[in-house]
Amino acid sequence: MAPINSSEFFRESYCALTGHPGSFPWQENLFLRFCQCDIPKDLNLPTGCGKTSAMVAWLLALAWQAQAGPEGVSLPRRLVWVVNRRVVVDQATSEAGKLKQRLKEEGRRELDPVRAALRKLSATNADDLIAVSTLRGQFADNAEWRDDPARPAVVVGTVDMIGSRLLFAGYGRGFKSRPLHAGFIGQDALLIHDEAHLEPAFQDLVLAVESEQQRCHDFRRLRVMALTATSRSANDNEVTLTAADRKHEEIKNRIGAKKWVTFHPIDDEKQIASEVCNRALEFKDSGQAILIFLRRVEDVQAVASRLRRENLGVEQLTGTLRGYERDELARTDAIFARFMPDMTVTPKDGTVYLVCTSAGEVGVNMSADHLACDLTPFDSMAQRLGRVNRFGKGEARVEIVHCTAVQDQASKKRPAQLRFERACKQTLLLLRKLPKRVDERYDGSPAALGDLPLEDRQAAFTPSPTILATSDILFDAWALTSIREMLPGRPPVADWLHGIAEWEPPQTYVAWRQEVGLITPELWETYKAEDLLEDYPLKPHELLRDATFRVSKQLGVIADKLPDVSVWVVEPDGRVRALKLVDLVSPERRIDLADCTVVLPPVAGGLHGGMLDGDAGFDGARHDLYDISEKWLDENNVPRRCRVWDSDEPPRGMRLVRTIDIRPDADDELSEEEHAPTRRYWRWYVRPRSADDDGSWTAPREQEWQAHTQAAERFARGLVTRLGLSDPEASAIVLAAGWHDLGKRRGLWQRLIGNRDPDRILAKSGNKMLFGGSGYRHEFGSLVDVSRLAEFLRLKPNDQDLVLHVIAAHHGRARPCFPSDEAFDPECADEIATEIACEAPRRFARLQRRYGRWGLAYLESLVRAADALASQNVEPEPADLTSALAPESEP
Repeated sequence: MAPINSSEFFRESYCALTGHPGSFPWQENLFLRFCQCDIPKDLNLPTGCGKTSAMVAWLLALAWQAQAGPEGVSLPRRLVWVVNRRVVVDQATSEAGKLKQRLKEEGRRELDPVRAALRKLSATNADDLIAVSTLRGQFADNAEWRDDPARPAVVVGTVDMIGSRLLFAGYGRGFKSRPLHAGFIGQDALLIHDEAHLEPAFQDLVLAVESEQQRCHDFRRLRVMALTATSRSANDNEVTLTAADRKHEEIKNRIGAKKWVTFHPIDDEKQIASEVCNRALEFKDSGQAILIFLRRVEDVQAVASRLRRENLGVEQLTGTLRGYERDELARTDAIFARFMPDMTVTPKDGTVYLVCTSAGEVGVNMSADHLACDLTPFDSMAQRLGRVNRFGKGEARVEIVHCTAVQDQASKKRPAQLRFERACKQTLLLLRKLPKRVDERYDGSPAALGDLPLEDRQAAFTPSPTILATSDILFDAWALTSIREMLPGRPPVADWLHGIAEWEPPQTYVAWRQEVGLITPELWETYKAEDLLEDYPLKPHELLRDATFRVSKQLGVIADKLPDVSVWVVEPDGRVRALKLVDLVSPERRIDLADCTVVLPPVAGGLHGGMLDGDAGFDGARHDLYDISEKWLDENNVPRRCRVWDSDEPPRGMRLVRTIDIRPDADDELSEEEHAPTRRYWRWYVRPRSADDDGSWTAPREQEWQAHTQAAERFARGLVTRLGLSDPEASAIVLAAGWHDLGKRRGLWQRLIGNRDPDRILAKSGNKMLFGGSGYRHEFGSLVDVSRLAEFLRLKPNDQDLVLHVIAAHHGRARPCFPSDEAFDPECADEIATEIACEAPRRFARLQRRYGRWGLAYLESLVRAADALASQNVEPEPADLTSALAPESEP
């Protein structure tokens, strides 16, 4: 029998979905609020109280609402979980994966009501009732979250990955997919900002976006909830522990977990790392897991080296590790397994050490037996203390080393650095107010930290960065995604994501790719770096990140050995400069690498243990250690993309997206006297429904034009029904999906895709692709044809605007305009083409005023989703949908 009320529904479903014997009172409270779409501003809970189960509350509330059908759903269908740092696999990703798996286990009869409700939401017959994507690591941008926008989805990402997408910038994304990501991140989404106090600039930004969408009446506006254990401010609209929670045995154990703190003063700042190591060595015969935190990367390296000289088990974790090596650490490292629950690898026995920078403070569900560290501001110290005896099952020692030297008035330290150090000293004074035992150890439990006065805690926080104001003008400029050139008044978004923290050095990313060395200056115009990186984007597992000054220093070391090696510099706005490494490091050029990505060829070397090291030479036989672009795997360890040389046979199940001829002047045929040719044709493939384009490029086989457009219209109809959209938007989306590819019927376009059969009209060419192109865009041709249809002409002007725009924009153009070299149609008079081209930006402006920036991007993305689903030959929506919908229109 189905549960009779929402509370009973939650209690029964929660246990079945999580495997826990029961829930905490705060979790049920949050669920009940979600059921009413009453989203609190803050979820303020001590460390270890299961904050990530907010995801469970959201999913079950969504299922509760969906029992009556899609029209009863008011809660956002996408949960966007933002973490400050994601160095290794985080709790949020793990939690989402478990939910997805449990929903698939049909033996769990208690979940049948949840499954039945969630199944009513999806527009496809996908096996998974929820989509799970992270924007780093194994599930990196696997497209699940945007394949079917009606299906519930959990998206986990960092401030950079989520924030850049929200602001139409999309780090690692080309201009074509940026509005698609902005539309699906910024609409019909609940954004939960984990540890929000660590990124005050981002929290201000998302609240500003939420407010702007409310002002502009965006279609399905973003909702925001901050999640923190150490809030920077008090808020009346929050969920926190209740009296019933504090009586719960498990919560009592966690918030009262014994963590006994001792302070170790020294008078020489330069000796802090050495003294931290001395304190950590006190545990070397304990057989336990010892965590070490240090602020500086150089200190982490020095301490790890010293511990290794003692023949101790040591691993280090810093934010400067390349993503691939970080993932391997979490997946296969036996030392790391001592600190992490639920790892499949067998943990190493004996005493082990994990030496970390702040990269290990957030988003990692690790728990050590003891901790040694330097002193940081209160918010950081609270995070560190949360990583020792996390579950209250032991009694931990915490050794904190700090410098007592009085700051020299003539110090050369910057004012921002001095403010940071003052926050550290205020933290020391505050921690000395904690309850104390007779042996002079202080109580560092979550309960004791939470009892410290809020104002005192706030005064000891890391100084807030300079937070830049947003404006409608900035939001407008960022939304102009089809303008790829520099645009006055459109700055890079990085400073709005993090603010300007003067005590933090600027950062630079580094990656390695073969194409940097293979695309010679003679080929730069034929194969533009921006286009190559759009076809085969840099993924997080390929990137390492380090302070700009350290990156510049190591690049200088490489340049001393290989001055003429090629290098690409990707600017924050996506523009790419190709130059010689010697020119990049030359003092005369003074190229600012802050927030840039430097892409090196493998021959440059420079990679050691996942970190940038200019002295690390290149082993010519191991390109694959540097260029790991093809090591982007799905959850079944199947590659999502690959590149092959001189073979016309596509890898099984993959779709050709790019062919590069690196010797365009060579003869195709060689005489018998000549030797076999060297490599010439480089073909790049992606796996349909697994790659990260907009989905419509990845049709695995040929598709007839009529079949494709009918399928797109059918999927659009299913989407608008499952999403509960009403007219006129619903009808406009369906009509646009049926008409979006009219321009592909041109003979020119058919020839360009390799169709030589005059009796067939193709919409998708499968694995055929010809070199070059005429510049003709089929979307532009579709605008011409649609404008002449009798059914279109009967629409109201506002509805005509929406139909035309979502057709024009379904591959990322017309935001706000088509480039001049693409604004033509071989079957249309020039004056008509000019009139259509000139109307595109005016129409874009009208629609943004009507739907908001993110609302319009969302509506565009529904057509793109329908096109992608039709391209990928997925199972259509259940048959019961069709009876409730209007008949399909004939394009």
